[in-house]
Amino acid sequence: MKGVLFFKSKPKATPADLVRQTRDLLSHVNSAPNTFQSQSQNKRQVNMINTIGKLLEDLKFILYGDSDTQPVASACAQLTEEFFREDTLRLLIICLPKLKLETRKDATLLVSNFLRQKVRSRFIACDYLEQNLNLIDVLVGGYENNGMEITALHYGSMLRDCIRHQDLARHVLESKLMMKKFFDYVQVARFEVAADATETFKQLLTRHKSTVAEFLSKNYDWFFVEYNSKLLQSPNYLTRREAVKLLGEMLMHRSNSDVMLQYVSSRDNLRIFMNLLRDSSKNIQVDALRVFKLFAANENKTPEIVGILVANRTKLLQLLFAELKIDNNGDPQLQADKAQVVKDIFALDVKVKA
Repeated sequence: MKGVLFFKSKPKATPADLVRQTRDLLSHVNSAPNTFQSQSQNKRQVNMINTIGKLLEDLKFILYGDSDTQPVASACAQLTEEFFREDTLRLLIICLPKLKLETRKDATLLVSNFLRQKVRSRFIACDYLEQNLNLIDVLVGGYENNGMEITALHYGSMLRDCIRHQDLARHVLESKLMMKKFFDYVQVARFEVAADATETFKQLLTRHKSTVAEFLSKNYDWFFVEYNSKLLQSPNYLTRREAVKLLGEMLMHRSNSDVMLQYVSSRDNLRIFMNLLRDSSKNIQVDALRVFKLFAANENKTPEIVGILVANRTKLLQLLFAELKIDNNGDPQLQADKAQVVKDIFALDVKVKA
């Protein structure tokens, strides 16, 4: 491949050469001690990090091109094959905290491209990760320690690209330890990190419908104990709102119909949503109504659920008519939901005992 040019003006080295140079430098950076180093050692480390930055720029150019140059498919394939021939991705992920901000951004773009690119009809980046699942654990761990912003957002972006692939998403979902940690990650003090973790959590629970349905069925008890106590009843407004919206999205998808019926048959869950209908936030009230309608519309309500609804019918109707007002120009679906809930509550058999 030596001497073959793939570009008009950018890197003249072959893609394989660039990857090998990057891998060698990352290996040196990774093996450098974290203890005190001499001035000459520090200078050498800085030079290597700067060179890695330039190499990643060249790799990014091969994969993405620029305003004047389109990527060449054969060069992209050669680069990707070489990148996953050895542990370059592992080194890149491990060394990410030591790299400069712009270099970390370029690394995120490279990983995103690799995970979307097929080489000879295969996602070789996904194949590699399936054989090195502990790297997924490293990416999830980026949210640890209150979410070190220096790497959390970049690791989070890489993680979301990984879980686009069902088998990689399943690895996270099947780890009770990792999934439990997300209930804390979405509430870390740093807003940007909490928002990033929330988006990752949402994608884990909505992207691959069959895998999510299997996860919720197998882990119903502990998952919804955590979800109700840590998210729906969180003192944080954003946490509560995102949790109500996400739960509605999960329960209303037909693949989760069995889970939905189990959820709306719970007295404790009903009481949580009756309280959320009285939340001080109009937005949370509206989102809660979309879930509450499932309790009211359930044709197989348990006597206990019917009893609670009957006992609170007057208060619920007052709330729906007087407090939860929807403008005439508002969401037509929301207006329909409210009308249906009112109809279902009016239709309750007052003779049924709790």
